[in-house]
Amino acid sequence: MSEEYERHFRELLARRRRLRKLLRPLPRRANVRRYPVVKWFAEAARKRPFLWSLKRENVLPALYLGSIVSLWPLYGFQLVVAVFVALYARANLTITVALQFITNPLTLIPIYGFTYWVGRKVMGWMGVDTEFPSKLSFENMAEAGWDVLAALFLGGLVVGLGVALICDVSWRLLSWEARVFRNRLAAHRIRKELMEAAAKDRSGGDPAQ
Repeated sequence: MSEEYERHFRELLARRRRLRKLLRPLPRRANVRRYPVVKWFAEAARKRPFLWSLKRENVLPALYLGSIVSLWPLYGFQLVVAVFVALYARANLTITVALQFITNPLTLIPIYGFTYWVGRKVMGWMGVDTEFPSKLSFENMAEAGWDVLAALFLGGLVVGLGVALICDVSWRLLSWEARVFRNRLAAHRIRKELMEAAAKDRSGGDPAQ
């Protein structure tokens, strides 16, 4: 049983190392004063513990609002918007910012192309009469103007909600697995302590000792 406890304890340490590695490039309470963009709001962030909380009421708005903002056509301003969203929605800042990396120089064009397509479809289903360019480019975006922006924002909202739902389910599953793991570790620790106490009692009660 002691071996089981040691194995689970080593797994716990390994999980903590992986978590620290995962969080290293993200804003945390310890590095908020040095993190790009977020450092502008460092004083406000340090005074609001909900920004670092992993409670459900702080994680869920981070997942949903963070996913939506990450897919809106706000590239270049996403971190600023994400900070304001986290502050006013009482959302976990680390998660909100992490989701902004969904949109990056490698994924920017395919993501905006997809959200634009989704937005066009939804607007069509809603009966909105608009003239969309057949292909999305900077030139015809300027010509179509607000119609393209509306499609991008609406598509980002719809796709963002889908991404958030996937993140939500994944977070719930991971939280459940973590609780099961902690309970199993606690049970092994209790058994280990009981076995050690029993062995000590036997040793103490042995006349030969």
